[in-house]
Amino acid sequence: MTNKHTFRAAALLLAAVLLSGCALVDRYFMEPPEDTAQELFENGNDAMQEKRYEEAGEYFQKLKDRYPFSPYTLQAELALGDAWFLAERFPEASAAYKEYESLHPRSEHIPYVLFQIGVSNYSQFASIDKPQQNISEALEYFYRLKEEHPDSRYAKEADYYIEKCRRFLADHEVYVADFYWKNEQYGPAWKRYSYVAENFTDLPDVVDYATRMSQLCYLEYQKRRSEEERSKEHGSWKQWLDWL
Repeated sequence: MTNKHTFRAAALLLAAVLLSGCALVDRYFMEPPEDTAQELFENGNDAMQEKRYEEAGEYFQKLKDRYPFSPYTLQAELALGDAWFLAERFPEASAAYKEYESLHPRSEHIPYVLFQIGVSNYSQFASIDKPQQNISEALEYFYRLKEEHPDSRYAKEADYYIEKCRRFLADHEVYVADFYWKNEQYGPAWKRYSYVAENFTDLPDVVDYATRMSQLCYLEYQKRRSEEERSKEHGSWKQWLDWL
């Protein structure tokens, strides 16, 4: 009887050891279960509340990738743009908002999304001597917002950015024109100043400067052309006389 109890106890002990061993194997060698869509969404929201924006963006991105048809995904797609925007990762924010617009063109959030795409591009401004593609794109989205959703509160906020964007573009054009002027390339400078004077009438100070400089460039351009023509004419007569 004692041997039977001893054998049973030993068997139970062995089973316990084997089970605990399996648990240890699972713990160290098996992949942990993935978070559910709800857990990823809640973790992302918690990170947003605690201003850990990049971490929040990673949670929302995982949710989008792993659970594209989850009811939480729609909210995560918009939250992803906000997370990247608040993390000042503006190219990623712009891309996320654009994707949201393409997937949900009839969403009630579209005025906000257009505004955020514009601000994301505006926020990538570096300096007036750089190409201004981002500013041009920002302006395009602000104009779209005002045209397609004129009654939205974001359309009113866009006015500030439209003025700033247009000044950046005008200042860039003037910068290029000034470069041509300083290097005595009067023809290109004249055309650039004239373009500014004709296309930025909402910026009187810029127009006044561009108009004045375009006139100076035109005079210098015509003067140089006359000198070149006289030089060519003189050269042709000299060649003819030399031939005689």
